[in-house]
Amino acid sequence: MKKTTIIIISICFLSLTTCKDELDLLPLDRVTVESFYKTRSDFDGAIFASYSSIQDFWGTSTETLGERGEFWKLTLTSTDDVAYDNVTSDGRSQDIDNLQFRSSDVPFAAIYTQLYEGIYRANLVLENLDGDNELTAEDKTVLGAEAKFLRAWFHFQAMKMFGTPPLALKVGTNLTDLALPNATQDELYSAILDDLTTAAAGLPDSWDSSNTGRATSWTAKSYIGKVNVWKKDWPAAISAFQDVVQNGPYMLMPEYASNFNFDSENNLESIFEIQFGGPYSDDNIWVFDDTHSENFKASQGIARSNYWDAGNGAPGGKNGWFPPTQSIVDAFEPGDIRADFSIYKAGDTYYVWGNGQTLSLPYDPAWSSTGYTIKKYDGEHNSVGANHSPNEQSDWNNERWFRFSELKLLYAEALIEGGGDLTIAKQQIDDVRQRAGLPILDASADLTQAMRQEKRVELAFEPHRWFDIVRWGIGSQIFGASWDDKLNLFPFPLSEVDRSNGLLKQNPGY
Repeated sequence: MKKTTIIIISICFLSLTTCKDELDLLPLDRVTVESFYKTRSDFDGAIFASYSSIQDFWGTSTETLGERGEFWKLTLTSTDDVAYDNVTSDGRSQDIDNLQFRSSDVPFAAIYTQLYEGIYRANLVLENLDGDNELTAEDKTVLGAEAKFLRAWFHFQAMKMFGTPPLALKVGTNLTDLALPNATQDELYSAILDDLTTAAAGLPDSWDSSNTGRATSWTAKSYIGKVNVWKKDWPAAISAFQDVVQNGPYMLMPEYASNFNFDSENNLESIFEIQFGGPYSDDNIWVFDDTHSENFKASQGIARSNYWDAGNGAPGGKNGWFPPTQSIVDAFEPGDIRADFSIYKAGDTYYVWGNGQTLSLPYDPAWSSTGYTIKKYDGEHNSVGANHSPNEQSDWNNERWFRFSELKLLYAEALIEGGGDLTIAKQQIDDVRQRAGLPILDASADLTQAMRQEKRVELAFEPHRWFDIVRWGIGSQIFGASWDDKLNLFPFPLSEVDRSNGLLKQNPGY
């Protein structure tokens, strides 16, 4: 991820109805789309801009929608793993924790904007590949494959959240007719898998060290398996996962902690990782800072520690918005090393970076309304200056989005649901358990329940639990009378429905 030239691409504000087909690059009065897309470096910069839209999921802004870590609210506070803190959290967190989803709420507008911004940027690359430029045939193959991977990735996230979001396969040019209708699930799956198949064929198996973090052919193959799990095409999922497990470059890291330490990023367990650089992100190939017009250096990292670390009078002055629940604490089996690594509790030594030093002292349960604080991505190893911005509001630690341990559990699920070899399925689950210091499953174990249990604790506080609850249809089991089936989908932002003049149809119940 060592690259010092940072190119800032224009932001496509609020979906498909207000996008500009222009590039805003410094100096603003000299560079246009027509003059920009010429060199490999130009196209790399445009690709990095699409990646950078993912960084904005967790962004903080006082200028656009007033985002404050909205994606954590959608993927953590919504679940049975995380509560809102009744002293420190904002009202949006409280509403989402209470499963009060409204189409006018900021979190849904924020993520929708960021998803379609990323798609727009990927489409810009695709539509300029065959123009008057200096690219070789190989350049066009690789860049086209990478842009299609990103377009597929964003569409897949949109489908998981909204069910039937628009399918945007080109850049709109008519400013009076930019809105798109809902796509069907069949249309979305077809387009996503077509793009991923092209990506798997055209991307390299690996990149050199100056391009760490870019998707590879193995990333695309892994996502082909994952998308087919959502589609419930079990044979296709099994085939893809089998190839990755048997022939791919991935492995479970010997130590679970290696996946979340700032100095062991992009390791052999990482399939897709959201890059954050430091200091000042000058060593990061991805573009950043879309949520602030000024050169706001702290936003080039991720404000995870600022929002996650203990609040309510705890040292370090953090927010403590996302405390773990008793339910997730109880979900860990005795002897599971992931429990102590993931959650602070009474009797632990608490570490935080503050006032230019690592502070350590006994953890006080009074710092959290649940008596617990998230420790994953944190702890003694990560509470150091090398992992934090100078103003101490952000850290540089990457977001591990898709890990090999998750792929192994998805492979197990596909085998179980698809009538595959249950011995292989059990082995995937056992591999994850043994790394956590737990014994292998009994021969009589219910593999479905074992897989779901492992997925919850292995991936605790990573952005997957909500989507598993929805996909497995267990919302009423988890939330009881608070559950409403409309929650299987997020509401489309009311602003987008209004801008489309009704072309975009709202999800039922909102």
